[in-house]
Amino acid sequence: MDIKIEKKKGVRPKHYGYIVIGLILLFMGYKIAFGNSVSTFRTEKEKISIAAVSFGNFDDYITINGSVAPISTIYMDAYEGGRVTEKRIEEGAIVKKGDIILTLENRGLYEQILASENNLALKQNDLRSTKLTFDSRQVEGQKDLVSSKYELQKLQRNYEQNKALFEDELISREEYLTSKENYELSQKQYDIIKLQTEQDKLLRNTSLSDLDDDLARMKKTLSMVYERIDHLNVRAPADGQLGFLDAEIGQNIAQGQRIGQINVLTDYKIEATIDEHYIDRIKRDLKAVLERNGKEYILRLRKVYPEVRNGKFKVDLVFVDKKPETIRSGQSYNIKLQLGASNEALLLPRGSFFQSTGGQWIFVVDASGEVAWRRPIRIGKQNSRYYEVIEGLEKGEHVITSSYDSYGEAEKIVLK
Repeated sequence: MDIKIEKKKGVRPKHYGYIVIGLILLFMGYKIAFGNSVSTFRTEKEKISIAAVSFGNFDDYITINGSVAPISTIYMDAYEGGRVTEKRIEEGAIVKKGDIILTLENRGLYEQILASENNLALKQNDLRSTKLTFDSRQVEGQKDLVSSKYELQKLQRNYEQNKALFEDELISREEYLTSKENYELSQKQYDIIKLQTEQDKLLRNTSLSDLDDDLARMKKTLSMVYERIDHLNVRAPADGQLGFLDAEIGQNIAQGQRIGQINVLTDYKIEATIDEHYIDRIKRDLKAVLERNGKEYILRLRKVYPEVRNGKFKVDLVFVDKKPETIRSGQSYNIKLQLGASNEALLLPRGSFFQSTGGQWIFVVDASGEVAWRRPIRIGKQNSRYYEVIEGLEKGEHVITSSYDSYGEAEKIVLK
């Protein structure tokens, strides 16, 4: 009797070979289909800028924009506060040093002057009275000294005579001792009066000297108060142009308040701002060139301001020799600031691609002109026209220099 043999279900050994072959075929198909694919972006040639890499002389300069300003500005602050009573000169006028611009009024200051004058008068009266007193004492002292000396001489003669008579036993001992005691008393009185006179003289000299010093200080103080009165006339501190004047008649000006400025027009400077990218290379005394009406004017970088604001820092430049005849404050100029010596290098024209890549890579157009590939590069110095290419590009290659903002992460650009 035949027995029916059932087929075994599941994966049998011979199926393993088919599975391996199938996986190989799938992998090969994937490689064919996707192995050569890259992130691609398509654009029209007319919408982009393409430039050629060249070899030539690289001028190490940057172009900056600056505005003309007076060589210096002197600010006017009110020495004294007060109410504006007269405005003699308007903004924009040319002034000479010492010209009165404003006149102020300060009642409190006038009262201080009166008080100082009264104090000075009282001090002068005290000094005169003290001098009279000391002079009177000095005269009396001299009179007492003379009288004492005269009395001393009389008693001295009497003593000497009585001494001789006593030795000859012509007078009594009592009479002799009386004359001696009178002489010695007179001698002591004379010494006392003489000492007192000398001390009075010393005291007089010291006191009068102190009083004279006090009087001199008071006079100086009064003269300073008079100067404060003069400061109510606001004067121009230098020759120049009155730049602005923040004061009107009837306005109260506080002491120390800024009320205007004088622009010194003996010379001019150019104020400019520079991108902070160059801050390590900008130093004093760098040379710059200003072109105006076909002529070149040489400038020198005089001052670098250390503060950086909004990614820029400020510099001042001055003319080395001649300057444009028509120069005026507020004019704007484009200036070439030389950062270093010129040298030969690969030159890549500037473009907005730099904002997207930071100069670390660029799209290079192949020989067909239909495709551009992303390539890493290294850029050195830069001026207003070119970047200096250190590595990554060759002379004659063409690159896309317009903005890459719309390319995303593309590594290949197809040009239609």
